[in-house]
Order: sequence, then structure tokens, then C-alpha cells
Amino acid sequence: MPEYLSPGVYVEEVPSGPRPIEGVGTSTAGIVGLTERGPTTPRLITNWGQFRRWYGDVVPVATSFAPFAARGFFENGGVRLFVARVARNDAAIARLDLATAAAQVLRVEALGPGDWGNRLFARVNPSSRTDNAGNAVGFRITLLYFRTAPNPFVDPLDPANIGNPARIDPDVIEDYDDLSADPLDGNYVLMRVNSNSTLVHAGFTAPALPPAAPAVAAFAPLAGGSDGVAPMTAVEYEGNPAVAPDLRTGLAALENIDEVALLFVPDEVHPSLNPANQSQLMNTLVTQCERLADRFAILNVPAGQGQVQNIFPPRDTSYAAIYYPWVRVFDPFTRDTVLVPPAGHVAGIYARSDRERGVHKAPANEVVRDIITRDINATRKPLEFTLARGDHDILNPRGINVIRDFRADRRGIRVWGARTLSGDPLWRYVNVRRLFNYVKESVDEGTQWVVFEPNDENTWARVRQVVGDFLTLVWRSGALFGATEEQAFFVRCGPDTMTPADIDAGRLIVEVGIAPVKPAEFVIFRFQQKTTELVAA
Repeated sequence: MPEYLSPGVYVEEVPSGPRPIEGVGTSTAGIVGLTERGPTTPRLITNWGQFRRWYGDVVPVATSFAPFAARGFFENGGVRLFVARVARNDAAIARLDLATAAAQVLRVEALGPGDWGNRLFARVNPSSRTDNAGNAVGFRITLLYFRTAPNPFVDPLDPANIGNPARIDPDVIEDYDDLSADPLDGNYVLMRVNSNSTLVHAGFTAPALPPAAPAVAAFAPLAGGSDGVAPMTAVEYEGNPAVAPDLRTGLAALENIDEVALLFVPDEVHPSLNPANQSQLMNTLVTQCERLADRFAILNVPAGQGQVQNIFPPRDTSYAAIYYPWVRVFDPFTRDTVLVPPAGHVAGIYARSDRERGVHKAPANEVVRDIITRDINATRKPLEFTLARGDHDILNPRGINVIRDFRADRRGIRVWGARTLSGDPLWRYVNVRRLFNYVKESVDEGTQWVVFEPNDENTWARVRQVVGDFLTLVWRSGALFGATEEQAFFVRCGPDTMTPADIDAGRLIVEVGIAPVKPAEFVIFRFQQKTTELVAA
């Protein structure tokens, strides 16, 4: 309470009560995989164009399925994707040292490891801005990236080379003009380049006073980049959780990002990984979802599984769902079509369904986009295997969600399953598990204010109020089953949930129960003939 020392009128602002609980997002996904280029620290990407700017286009399917999965995610309605690029353990980063007039070097490094960095070229020119005497003020750095290495390199920006048959256009150009080597200048080179470039990171190897600009230099390639020669294993995708958080890669790096609610690793079924590594990677992926209990894994059945009676769920868990078969997409790398695992497409459908209907709606009976339905080769179908109802009768009880072709009924190609891998009937459906994740995470984040509050009846009542108000909104959205709030959920907090020993130990215990809406998986109509009754005159 404020202390009043003299007479007068005092106006105070008082809190109206505890802050309402806000629902957390459920459609943010995380992907781990190899890409053409880019950083290995996770980055939030919001569309396919942005993915291409940071990570390049698709790569050969013999290398990775990840870019195809990212494209499928965005094409099917996904809008937020954390990308965790991985590389071989012996991969190296390309770099170029630009000399200055002082005892320091401006080092330009590719943003991530790989031989892609060797196809980066950097040039230093005087700035286009001049002083009153016509002298250049500052310097200018131009970066070129070629997806295919030029051989020989011909400066594509020199007008004199326009007719040169060896000249090729770069895939990416970055130009930074009016740069300064002075850290106090608003155009400081490290600030401008490092906050804007999707290709490189710059840094001085040693301090210098006064700061010195790099000398003018013609285009020169970065060197030393390597993809590595060691075969990829599950370890590269998993990352090392023991290192500092800023240095983690792969799944270990995504573990620190609380926003991630969907998780998929398309290369968990890549043929470059042997079955043992595939199984290890899948288990690591699912284990993270189970341990954090705030995300859900989307898995793939390996390619070539044409005998449905031989397809079984890889493990028992309610924190993952698996999909089959693979889908056919366009490959701009070969200008042909290829089969890829469907996890990225399905993750986009999850995000689309969450946005349009809510997390309580099963992400099934939804059209799959970004599939080639007409191939120049008529024998190549949009799905790896075309499934009939009899096949589905075998797979559905096992928890294998299928993608079915309903084009004959003019309904397109659809996800036709919404089951988790759990054998427990309570956790059979994807939307039930994800609804619980949503409610738990929302209540967790929305009640942080309770920590260190007095553990008394007043606090218990406020907790019951905010949690109850939130669940009322969830119920009204159609996510909970019941004609009344009492039928849909309960919230208990007080002497019936805590003993004096709990209170003495500093524990405030809240019990919450909800009745989730489950999908109408089997829609049954019963028909019978109605006979005409004759009435005597």
C-alpha cells in the first residue's frame, strides 16, 4: 500500500484480477534434415520462398527429403516452421579473408558447413557514396552464390562479359554499399552484413585502432567448405544435448524451442540410413515428444512396403502418428516426379486444420496438396501404392493412417486416418492427444503467476476461476463433449486436492478433468424397408 503523508485526493490503479489464460499455438512445426545450404542453428521460416532464400531449393532425393517435406508443409497450409539443418560431423565451413590496411583481417564465412560455400564469391569495391571532393566514403561488399559452380568464373556483373559464353548468372546476389569499419558507425560492416545476409557471417580476426576497411579486391571464392565424407547416421540428426544451447543442432536444438508443437524428420526413412539408424532416429524423435509432452511426432512408413499385412506400428505411444504410403511430387532438380515420404504434407494439413477448425478437429478427411496427379508416364501413380478398403481394414486397427485416392468420386486424394500409435483406447485419436497437449501447455503458461503466491483459499479460488474460464472457452469452441460445463470439465483446487503436508511442502495441486470430443470414425446408417399397410374399407 502507498504511504499518504498529506491530505488530498489520490487515484490508484488496482489489478482487476488474475490474467486470463490464453491458448498456446498448436500449428508451429519443427523439421530436421539436410538442405542445400544455410545455418545449422534453427530458424523460423514462414513460407516456401523464405525457405529457398535461407536454405536453397530442393536437393536430390538421394541426399535428403527435407526440402520436399518443407515445401509440402507450406503448400498444405503450414505457416510456421522451425528448420534445423544438419550436416555430417566432418563437414567444414568455407571462408575468405579480406586484408585491411591494419593488422587485422575481415573474415567472411559461409553461414553453415558444406561445399556450397565454395560456390560463394566476394568482392570489395569503394562505396558509391562520395564526399565533396569526389572521394569514396566507406566500402562496398558484393556477394554472389552459384548453385552450380562456374567453370571458369566470369564476373557476371561486368558489362564487358555479357557476350561471354562462359558467363552464368548467379542464383543469389547480395550487395552491401556504404559500409564502415567503425563499430560506432550506423553502417558498421559486421552489423549490416550479419543482420541481413542469408549467405555469410563476417567478423574481424583482431581489433584495430583506428578501424581499417578491407582493401579493394576482385571477386574471389570462399574456400575450404566440405560436405564431409563420413556417412550420415542418426547421431547427426539427433544433435548433442550436452553442448551449450546456442551450439546445439538437430533435434537437440529444437528441444529448446517451446513454440514447436509438431515435429517431423523426413529422413528417418531415408535409404542412406540403415534400419538400425532409422529405428534409433525414430525413437529419439518420439522420446523427445513424450518427455516434453508439448509436441507431437509425425512419422513415415519406409518406402517399398507393398504388402500391407507386413506393416506394423514401430512402437506404442500416444505422442506420434504414422502415415502411409509415399506421395509423388515434382522435382525441379531433375524436372521429373519423385516419391517422397508424406510427413511434411501431413504436418501442413495439421496446421491447416488447426487454423480453420481447431486442434480438437481430427486432421483427417483433408485433401493433400502438392501431389502430381497426372504424370507423363501413365504407370506412375500419385501414391506409391493405391489402397483399397480391404487394405485399410488391415492397417487402421494397427494405427497406420493411410492416404487414399478418391479421385474416382471427385474427392481428390485425402488423409484417411486419425489414429495415434497408442494401444490405449483413451489415447487412440490424434486430436485427443493434441487437445490435451494444448490444454496442458496453455494452463501451464497461463498460471505462472501463482508461483510464490500465498497458498490459501484466496489463491485457490483464483486458480479455479482462471482455469475454469479457459476451459469454458474451450468447451464453447466445440472441443469438449457435454451439454453443460459440468459435463464437459471439472477444476478442483483446495482441501480436496491438498493435504496439510502438501501445503507445508509448498505444493499447490490442481486437478483438471476434460471430456474431449472424439471423431466420428465409423459413420453408420441403418436402413430398412417400410412396408405399406393396407387399411380395410
